[in-house]
Amino acid sequence: MAKEYKFPEGFWWGSATSAVQIEGAASEDGKGMNVWDYWYKKEPNRFFDRVGPDVTSDFYHRYKDDIKLMKELGHNSFRFSISWSRLIPGGIGEVNKKAVEFYNNVIDELIKNDIEPFVTLFHFDMPIEMQNIGGFENRQVVEYFAEYAKTCFELFGDRVKRWITFNEPIVPVLGGYLYNFHYPDIVDFKRALQFAYGTVLASARAIEEFKKLQIEGAKIGIVLNLSPVYPRSSHPADLKAAEIADLFHNRSFLDPSVKGEYPKELIELLKSYNHLPEYLDNDLELIKNNTVEYLGVNYYQPIRVKAKENMPNPYGVFTPNWFYDEYIMPGRRMNPYRGWEIYEKGIYDIMINIRDNYGNIESFISENGMGVEGEERFIKDGIIQDDYRIEFIKEHLKWLHKAIEEGCNVKGYHLWTFMDNWSFINAYKNRYGLVSVDLKTQKRTIKKSGYWYKELSQNNGFVD
Repeated sequence: MAKEYKFPEGFWWGSATSAVQIEGAASEDGKGMNVWDYWYKKEPNRFFDRVGPDVTSDFYHRYKDDIKLMKELGHNSFRFSISWSRLIPGGIGEVNKKAVEFYNNVIDELIKNDIEPFVTLFHFDMPIEMQNIGGFENRQVVEYFAEYAKTCFELFGDRVKRWITFNEPIVPVLGGYLYNFHYPDIVDFKRALQFAYGTVLASARAIEEFKKLQIEGAKIGIVLNLSPVYPRSSHPADLKAAEIADLFHNRSFLDPSVKGEYPKELIELLKSYNHLPEYLDNDLELIKNNTVEYLGVNYYQPIRVKAKENMPNPYGVFTPNWFYDEYIMPGRRMNPYRGWEIYEKGIYDIMINIRDNYGNIESFISENGMGVEGEERFIKDGIIQDDYRIEFIKEHLKWLHKAIEEGCNVKGYHLWTFMDNWSFINAYKNRYGLVSVDLKTQKRTIKKSGYWYKELSQNNGFVD
């Protein structure tokens, strides 16, 4: 029998994206260079089909039509990011008037279309000048970031009521300092931890600046990519492996952001390997006093681990993988294009954990989505028939609905993403949008999922 899944009144239906991934205009109107612009210039061969961040989906010039289309597809909210290197080229100094004009226009246009703007301050796009002096390893950069954040609050805070300090702050740490998929392409666990710690400080400093301004009706949060960690079995060695993976991948940012302190187990572990980051005593006070007011959760896949099969190489690189191995569960369902497991119940398990262990803080799904390669195979009557995406969203929403029924404080669902956008290194290999983008002509075409999403939003739920 068909079941109706209704969501709470005022639920946020929308999507998420970032500046680098849709704006384009990478060297127009006084924008400075960020790490992606620089890396692409230096090593274009690292990027799929050698497609760089210069033009992407050209939102910089087409935002008006794109926002109209969002409205048409039932969006009542939209998360995007401000580019630090566009707003303050070089990361410090003078504010770029053209950038202020652009972001003002985007915000006004969203509000005009009854779409609430959610603004992320940092989405992987460090100005290259800031990276050159160490990024968040350098406390000076932490201060420059706080200054940039304050500038954004002052410029746009009269209209933006939902702020986010960082998107997936663990990703530049893993990508840039351990696993070789972000610039600066360094492999050094100690520096990775220092950068991660600096990011937590930067987030707390931004929150401190936000509080000083007392913007009426506004809230500030963080977006974390959380993955429930499942052990292979209940064997104590597997359970220990899962506990450590959870400490590194989830709790390293979740605990200081929400609870204002690091997990003791993580501190002990790092101490025993002489890998504690350098810190000042009053840092801990800063982190404690500047926790987030709400939490965005990006969910794509779970983490499955087992106890180590072999001893780590004593001469090799020290990484979190010294403590656990990835467990490839027989029979798991995969998205073959992205190499990610599809496990919808993970979204429920995350939310129950937040309810029970993190004070049931106000939260929302800030990203969830499915990237597929070669979607033109599914064109029929001029429309991409992406039933697989509709199915993916539906099955995740069923579990989210169950979490809400069980008292989880969940306020919305943002899909990744509104229109096909450029992905870091992967460029346009996998498409995630409700709307397809033809890279040659920049023509937008709504996919079947776009029409379905509109109905979902209009009905504040769906029947299945």
